[in-house]
Amino acid sequence: MRTSSNSPGGSLRKSCDVLVIGGGIIGLVTAWRAAQRGLRTAVADPAPGGGAAGVAAGMLAAVTELHYGEELLLGLNLASARRYPAFAAELEEASGQEIGYRACGTLAVALDADDRAHLRELHALQQRCGLESTWLTGRESRRLEPMLAPAVRGGLRVDGDHQVDPRRLASALLTSCERAGVVFHPGLAGQLSVVRDRAAGAVLQDGAEISADQVVLAAGCRSGALAGVPPEVLPPVRPVKGQVLRLRIPGTYAPFLSRTVRAVVRGGHVYLVPRENGELVVGATSEELGWDTTVTAGGVYELLRDAHELVPGVTELPLVETLAGLRPGSPDNAPLLGPTALPGLQLATGHYRNGVLLTPVTGDVMAEALTTGELTAEAQPFSPDRFTTSADSSAAAAPSVRPAGFAPSADSP
Repeated sequence: MRTSSNSPGGSLRKSCDVLVIGGGIIGLVTAWRAAQRGLRTAVADPAPGGGAAGVAAGMLAAVTELHYGEELLLGLNLASARRYPAFAAELEEASGQEIGYRACGTLAVALDADDRAHLRELHALQQRCGLESTWLTGRESRRLEPMLAPAVRGGLRVDGDHQVDPRRLASALLTSCERAGVVFHPGLAGQLSVVRDRAAGAVLQDGAEISADQVVLAAGCRSGALAGVPPEVLPPVRPVKGQVLRLRIPGTYAPFLSRTVRAVVRGGHVYLVPRENGELVVGATSEELGWDTTVTAGGVYELLRDAHELVPGVTELPLVETLAGLRPGSPDNAPLLGPTALPGLQLATGHYRNGVLLTPVTGDVMAEALTTGELTAEAQPFSPDRFTTSADSSAAAAPSVRPAGFAPSADSP
């Protein structure tokens, strides 16, 4: 049974050591690890276990997601990727649920000469960073994945980039939190409570008051929209829309793809993530449209068109689901982790496209920060302090309005 703070009529004051605002995968892993450290932990979220995890594809792609200028983030991504096998085993034992972790590898391919040149540049960057990836010809790529289009001109085989099922991950984290004694307050956080210049809890929109020694703001792209947070520590995160498709692979097609396949088509990124249960995830668009989560005909068309050029047989598969979610983008595409300039307030947000990948390391980093007040060495470059040198610029980068129906469970699709 999930423990609830709701009571009929009037406000109710509850106290805890740590209050986590946001029950997506980042908030849940923070709460779980905090409870394991012996901290009385609570989570405020109207639908814990939901949020962007229901949209995310679950690629653990530290190598193939490498972008120019993000070499510092690469170190954190790799640290989290290395943790995943042990993390998955521990979480599955704690929850009694499988999370769909697959060490299947990834194949990034090019469809024309320009894409091939881009992929060659990416391979060179990976080599400079000491990463393991193998260049394949088009023929070698098709031999590895026979469903690929004949037009494939080359590829990068990365055996170290794996996958997990984010929906199962969220469910397992929710169960593990419940078993660890985390208390869930199924309501919207309306305002941060600040007492004598220190974060002291939150007031929910139903009037319930939760007092806490420490507060963790882990509400994804909505972290910058919580009332009561001083402007100088308000996290500069923004929503980045992503549309995703889910298809079903009939048994007659098995194996359709043996690993994640991704490419750049007409300048846009597309990926296909095959699950062991026969699901195929195709994504994802990247749209700066504020809080809009509408699935559009254009978005679905572009994804199917590009996926068809990559794997022609994809258009023969049943279309099961179309979804749109919001990634929490930060100015440098990296997360904000740990203590802020406001005593008692810590952040775990801004993971952008790496929320699922960074789940294990975020849990460890936040547990350490909550118990010692210090960031681990690997997380120090991602302190919120890097955006608080100028309160004016920080406020300008943050969302200027609160979205309707503030729901703090978004992490990253």
